[in-house]
Amino acid sequence: MLDSGLCRDVAQPGSAHAWGAWGRRFKSSRPDHCYLQGLSLKEILLTNDDGLQSPGISALAEALSVLGRVTIVAPDRERSASSQSLSLHRPIRYEEIGPRRFSVDGTPTDCVLIALHHILKVRPDLVISGINQGANLGHDIAYSGTVSAALEAAHHDLPAFAISLAARKEFRFEEAAKFAGILAEKLWADPLPTGLILNVNVPRNEITGIRITRQGQRNVRTLIVENQDPRGRRYFWFDQEMQAVSGQDSPDVDYMAVNAGYVSITPLKTDRTGHETIDRMEGWPEIFSKEQASLIR
Repeated sequence: MLDSGLCRDVAQPGSAHAWGAWGRRFKSSRPDHCYLQGLSLKEILLTNDDGLQSPGISALAEALSVLGRVTIVAPDRERSASSQSLSLHRPIRYEEIGPRRFSVDGTPTDCVLIALHHILKVRPDLVISGINQGANLGHDIAYSGTVSAALEAAHHDLPAFAISLAARKEFRFEEAAKFAGILAEKLWADPLPTGLILNVNVPRNEITGIRITRQGQRNVRTLIVENQDPRGRRYFWFDQEMQAVSGQDSPDVDYMAVNAGYVSITPLKTDRTGHETIDRMEGWPEIFSKEQASLIR
């Protein structure tokens, strides 16, 4: 079971959740029970790809504020599906629009870099990207600006996770934000190895439990919608269509877990090397050298 809150209080009767029984946070009448009292606050960096005004990042900031000092550095507008792109061909600007709230006219990756190198005075203890409006599952992970911001943090040897709410409307971020706080405490107590992040997806309805999952190999199909403007020129919209779930898909696949009402936690590596294939390719250099020699002759 994951611990919640800074204070070791007992959950109030009837407040425990069926999927973890972690109870609700409330102020203790005995402050000496706060096990982090007197210690330095954790430094927490929040970002996203939905923009600074997204209610998801606001809910996340509120939930994490009881655990440490929260700084938000996020895009000035929505930057969904930006992957790990950098703005290389124009200048980047940022503006402080509130206490520890910064707006960046760039991608989520730009935000992480600006935060680490110019905004934050100290190195963060944790980077969290989200809460995304919509799931980041299966093949979508490659396009996700939410996930990529966490990956950028991992490139700088910082603990990080991305968190998304698997909903298309009626976004209720409270449970996802509360879970992010619990996960943050777990990662401080039991840190991930360097070069790993967690991709977390929370179901929109009642949470059944938690599953450690692997990235699915499908769950959406890319659609290209063609149309014509008033001057007769063609233009295109990219869209997606959800694929039907197969009964043969394993329960430990990310989108299968979310469909069943579980919080999906998928560990992802920054090292994309297919290590298991290196031995199989060992003889390739010799083969290529022989073929190149025959071409020269």
